[in-house]
Amino acid sequence: MSEGYQITNQNARYFLTLRVVKWVDVFSRQIYRDIVLDCLKYCIHHKGLVLYSYVIMTNHLHLIVRSDVGRISDTIRDFKSYTAKQILEAIDSNVESRRDWMLKRFEFSARRNRRNSLHQFWKHGNHAIFLDVPGLVRQKCHYIHQNPVRAGFVARASDWLYSSAANYEGEAGLINVYLLEEMYTL
Repeated sequence: MSEGYQITNQNARYFLTLRVVKWVDVFSRQIYRDIVLDCLKYCIHHKGLVLYSYVIMTNHLHLIVRSDVGRISDTIRDFKSYTAKQILEAIDSNVESRRDWMLKRFEFSARRNRRNSLHQFWKHGNHAIFLDVPGLVRQKCHYIHQNPVRAGFVARASDWLYSSAANYEGEAGLINVYLLEEMYTL
């Protein structure tokens, strides 16, 4: 992994991309998206995660975050570990038409990396980009919110339920986020 995409300042704000291995479209199902939302809420309330912006797409998510306490790297590691475990259990125990296919993808990925045991759900690394310039913060927040529009899922960013775009339009989102002041200043 490139030195430029690692979290080096544990107290800073970062743009992160968390990607499912093999680009498996897990989050096309609500049950798995809701696991991610519940875990984000838990991290906000119990681990000091400050969430500014997010979007959950079918096979990845983007976040703008920082930590009020502890190390952001540890919080993201715990988030990925817990969500992977919960999602894999849900895939295995619920009626999932793609269960065998998905579990084979995750098993294959785990065999290629000795850090994993039976399954690897998340790609290693977070493609962390340090947000130290207001223009970059605006750009990344806009990028996050426009992801579902570019994918053709919605015409307006705020119509995508699994995103913080509605929060920035003054509407209630599924998760309360800290609004970025940089989004309102020129």
